[in-house]
Amino acid sequence: MATIEKRKLDDGTTSYRVKVRLKGHAPESATFSRLTDAREWVQKTESDIKAGRHFGASKRHTLSELIDSYEKSAQHKELKSAAEMRTRLDWWRKQYGEKLLQEITPALVAQGRDALTNENLTVRRRGDDGVVSRVPLEKKRSGATANRFLAALSSVCGYGVKELGWLERNPVERVSKPKENKGRVRFLDDAELPRFLAACRKHPDLYLAVLLSLTTGGRQSEVMGLRWGQIDLKTGRATLYAGTTKNDDMRVLPLVGEAFTLLQERAKVRSLTDDRIFPATSKAKKIAFITLRNPFIAAMKEADIKDFHWHDLRHTCASYLMMNGVSSLEISKVLGHRTMAMVSRYAHLAPARVSDIGNALAQKMGVM
Repeated sequence: MATIEKRKLDDGTTSYRVKVRLKGHAPESATFSRLTDAREWVQKTESDIKAGRHFGASKRHTLSELIDSYEKSAQHKELKSAAEMRTRLDWWRKQYGEKLLQEITPALVAQGRDALTNENLTVRRRGDDGVVSRVPLEKKRSGATANRFLAALSSVCGYGVKELGWLERNPVERVSKPKENKGRVRFLDDAELPRFLAACRKHPDLYLAVLLSLTTGGRQSEVMGLRWGQIDLKTGRATLYAGTTKNDDMRVLPLVGEAFTLLQERAKVRSLTDDRIFPATSKAKKIAFITLRNPFIAAMKEADIKDFHWHDLRHTCASYLMMNGVSSLEISKVLGHRTMAMVSRYAHLAPARVSDIGNALAQKMGVM
């Protein structure tokens, strides 16, 4: 139902105030100087509302309101990266939170993208007066980091389109993304590996955790978070259940070699009240497993290993698999990658494998 109210203005001109009310939808209103324009708007608005094409909500709600609604949704609360997502959304809220959704255009999002890649990062530091403040660094965000911020905004806008109907289209989808580096591939070579393992051996928890990471390709959180209920000592397997992995997919880790032997020995003296394989100390009640950062750094220093992180143990596992002729598909299954793109970074490590495949093909065709 629509009503058109004729108004006489102080300057002697006439305006037409239009209100459209349809059951189940928020009322819409507009003002026109000509009656014909008012009637055309009524007809089009009523038609769009009935057909689900009208997005008047974008004129009433701000980006901050949309972000608030998204953060209260189950979709957001179920994310493992909810804390990181909140930090990224706070950035968008600070930049454009007061703007109406109809103003969040691809051009505006592109401005935000450029701001992300051009502004200096900051770090929290305590001054001599004891006050903690953020200090700018001589470092800018990488393309990969900027893309994570864009992905966060895209999730919010997608929620506004599909769940709330506040937006007609996701503006982030029409914005080009910054280029990302191909990915860091750092692994322990044949000379570094024995030195590093020898240095780790002095710390039992570190040595076992490093062996498990190297032989299973598991992420640090997956390995350190293992519990005895996930371990099958009869078959030599550890099961990562859905919800405990980064991709929420169940995965089986092989328990082999010295890592398996050490687990068998540890099982004989395990605690009956704590099922964690790497339990934190009694004083550290708020962390899920023991912290190995200091002994890891100490082992690196003793073994003279430079530019190496815990995640590079996973790279080391993948690199050695590739160099020993294991297929990319099999490596992706071991590491738990959903796409082959992540595995392709290791392809250059197996040039001999390409020749083997070519020779096998030529032999099959009888053209050797």
